[in-house]
Amino acid sequence: MKLTGKKIALFVENLYDEREFWYSYYRMQEEGAEVVVIAPKAYTYKSKTGMEATADKSINDVKASQFDALIIPGGFAPDFMRRTPKMVEFVKHMHEDGKVIGAICHAGWMLASAGILKGKKVTSFFAIKDDVVNAGAEWIDREVVRDGNIITSRKQDDLPAFCKTIIEALQ
Repeated sequence: MKLTGKKIALFVENLYDEREFWYSYYRMQEEGAEVVVIAPKAYTYKSKTGMEATADKSINDVKASQFDALIIPGGFAPDFMRRTPKMVEFVKHMHEDGKVIGAICHAGWMLASAGILKGKKVTSFFAIKDDVVNAGAEWIDREVVRDGNIITSRKQDDLPAFCKTIIEALQ
């Protein structure tokens, strides 16, 4: 168990991509990490297909300093997440502290809103390429891109490489 003793924040909001959320959730647990699901409120959220995920904690009840990493799944949830200033601030604090941040698919929106993409190499779902480029990033079409503490992937098919890179970064 490569991540024993590590604590990972996993963001959720309505219209999250269930594959990106649950694959990451169970893969990190499988390696021994404690995964804490965080959302604007400790509430039950629905994925794009109606699958439910319940937040363990409200963003108001946590601090970035309590975690070793953050994973942000895609779907349309990141567009809702960034409407909660404390969730954006959490991303900024994780980055300032040099902690691992994993963002897949549309989660690049959260990185752009947090203002942490300038000069970074990243990937994302192709539909938000312009958003991440306009936020100052160099966009690369690859299954996983790691630039320092930021790890990004494009879509569900990239989940094995995405999670493997997060695990390696946390060891």
